[in-house]
Amino acid sequence: MNQKTKKLIILNAPYFIIGLFCSNIGEAWRLATGADISAKLASFFACMGTAWGNPLPSLHPFDLCLGLVIGAGFRLVVYVRSKNAKKYRHNEEYGSARWGGPKDIEPFVDPVFENNVILTRTERLMMGNRPKNPAHARNKNVLIVGGSGSGKTRFWLKPNLLQCHSSYVVTDPKGGIVEECGAALVRNKYRIKIFNTINFKKSMHYNPFSYIHSEKDILKLVTTLMVNTQGESKGGDQFWEKAEKLLYTALIAYIHYVAPVEEQSFGTLVTFLNAMEVREDDETFQNPVDQMFEALEQKSPNHFAVRQYRLYKLAAGKTAKSILISCGARLAPFDIEELREITRYDELELDTLGDRKTALFLIMSDTDSTFNFLISMIYSQLFNLLCEKADDVYHGRLPVHVRCLIDECANIGQIPNLEKLMATIRSREISACLVLQAQSQLKAIYKDNADTIIGNCDSRVFLGGSEPTTLKELSAALGKETIDSYNTGISKGSQESHSQNFQKLGHELASVDELAVLDGGKCILQLRGVRPFLSDKYDLTKHPNFQYTADADEKNRFDIEKFLDHRLRLKAKDEFEVIEADE
Repeated sequence: MNQKTKKLIILNAPYFIIGLFCSNIGEAWRLATGADISAKLASFFACMGTAWGNPLPSLHPFDLCLGLVIGAGFRLVVYVRSKNAKKYRHNEEYGSARWGGPKDIEPFVDPVFENNVILTRTERLMMGNRPKNPAHARNKNVLIVGGSGSGKTRFWLKPNLLQCHSSYVVTDPKGGIVEECGAALVRNKYRIKIFNTINFKKSMHYNPFSYIHSEKDILKLVTTLMVNTQGESKGGDQFWEKAEKLLYTALIAYIHYVAPVEEQSFGTLVTFLNAMEVREDDETFQNPVDQMFEALEQKSPNHFAVRQYRLYKLAAGKTAKSILISCGARLAPFDIEELREITRYDELELDTLGDRKTALFLIMSDTDSTFNFLISMIYSQLFNLLCEKADDVYHGRLPVHVRCLIDECANIGQIPNLEKLMATIRSREISACLVLQAQSQLKAIYKDNADTIIGNCDSRVFLGGSEPTTLKELSAALGKETIDSYNTGISKGSQESHSQNFQKLGHELASVDELAVLDGGKCILQLRGVRPFLSDKYDLTKHPNFQYTADADEKNRFDIEKFLDHRLRLKAKDEFEVIEADE
């Protein structure tokens, strides 16, 4: 028996029972005697006692038919009245909004504390993507909004980093997070990776060229570079950016396919650009780069790099010179020797973050955004590399979940196609947590795609702030509740009269002014499909791993310089062999 049939039987069973019960009415009518209708009715009422004397239904065909007709009549009356019934929602006339409680969050929490994303002091979200009830599945993307001083790092980012259940990629303004939490991660057997755009001497090396495997990767790298670097534009004309893109694509493709491994870096790219002399009065002049591509074309006429460079060379001498100037302005940061050195080879191993527990800290300046495009480039390559590895190696799911805790998300530049990545990374065991001071920051960078990005975050946490757009949108999202209103009136004249008025009104669950003065220890959590929560912020000192942080004991402070110092240090009991080398 299918579910639909079972439901139909249960719905109509009461009326069938009523029909059997009313079969006794048919029996009384059948036993009644009389020549006319009045006599028949008088006899009918007299026979009712006899018919109802037996509680069992009558099985006579006439009696059963009449009883079932009466039962069907009852069903028809109920159906008609339900269709025409007035719909009342008592105490919800103007809205049904309310704050969530423990019962609302209970299905989404893992009993083991370490296997959760910490949202507030009392609310958590299980890391597993496949709960017993599929209806309780939620992605792990989180949007955290809080003004300056609201505790985004202390109350949210650090507690989630100390959970130690995933690999982490942490945007770390000024490097404070790795110093304070690095020791706790090392204690939990994490690999530590550090990329520092403030002080390159305290950083591991990162070479974007190390992660290029195909023409597709080249195009992605060029797109990220173009989006997050400022070149000299020509009055908004898209021609110049497209021409730049052709040249970058051709040069990077040549470096990837032809140049030795040790020369595959941005330093070589800048060297190529510096060697590209253009003479306006001599269209036949060939610079060294032209000669290199001509030689490659003779070997492989349909080479990807050759085809792109051929399109660039369609530009006339003056136009080509303008394109080179724009390229030089865009890549000006790579003229710095320190930046060339830091991108000469790679130590970050971005494609291995999903293989074992790793913590990658991306240290950036919160006042100078000159080198922040490198952070955006890392995130762009990271998402693409991990998604491809999950699909090609691990059958769609990474063995270790990778969580990107992107603090100061608005300051790292634009990650291309982030709105699409936010929707697709969940199934690969990847999640992104965007930390902002206001939602308007996201809209300023991603324009119309900002709402799509926000919509792909099943969890949203508001820690406090005063930005008007954020407050207005949050108040509207929380909805309205129905409240009782009590009004009194006094009329004075020759005789004084009093009046009382009771009515129901709709009121915002949290109005804009109430959100603006939200208690510093409180926060608001919105989880998709669940009532919002007004809760306390998580107390970092209550976390089991807090004792291993520098916040608890200064002795636990992680020394970046010591960690990155690769010099060999011999201890007293170490044994070593001395080998003489010929000069």
